[in-house]
Amino acid sequence: MREIVLDTETTGLDSQNGDRLVEIGCVELLNHVETGQYFHAYLNPGISMPEKAEKIHGLSDSFLKDKPVFVDVVEDFLDFIKDSKLIIHNASFDLGFLNMELEKCSQTSISSEQVIDTLMIARKKFPGAPANLDALCRRFEIDLSDRSKHGALLDAKLLATVYLELIGGRQPGLTLDSLNSNTREKSIKHTSKNLEFDRTHTPSPDEIRAHELFINSLPNPIWKKTP
Repeated sequence: MREIVLDTETTGLDSQNGDRLVEIGCVELLNHVETGQYFHAYLNPGISMPEKAEKIHGLSDSFLKDKPVFVDVVEDFLDFIKDSKLIIHNASFDLGFLNMELEKCSQTSISSEQVIDTLMIARKKFPGAPANLDALCRRFEIDLSDRSKHGALLDAKLLATVYLELIGGRQPGLTLDSLNSNTREKSIKHTSKNLEFDRTHTPSPDEIRAHELFINSLPNPIWKKTP
């Protein structure tokens, strides 16, 4: 199963009132394991960067002025995501900007049916608790030391880890599909031979007496034989 974890950065909050995309980051998952494949693009929005937005992601007009516009990367972007499920945090925000940009390029919009919103998963799993990406990283003890500002690719990588924790967590490679039948058989046999259980309580007086009666009833027990 192929999934794409996606994040964006923008010039503001309103995709229907002139704000534009300035960065897209995508991380590929196969069967809930990162493959190392990603899509990343900085974009020239064609408008000035508001100071408030620049403080969030650090992307200035001077940095973005020689970057491609969305139409120049749209084919590569669509080719990367294909029809895979998109894992997005607060999906309505990113999807609003993506579909606005796609519409400007005369491209088909992305359906909400293609999207899994991790914000909704987090709110259902931890009702009443903070559910932004920072809070979820802290909850799952995910390292944020490299995140001084927001960045689409970095945040997509963090979200990939958060997503796997939200759906139950997993150890990459530890799947039945990754083990051949011989390895599975050996593992199961090894486990069954080495199961030991500690007694969690001392025997009662009745149990001790019953044990003594049982021992005394044994004919010629080996421990009573003289060498």
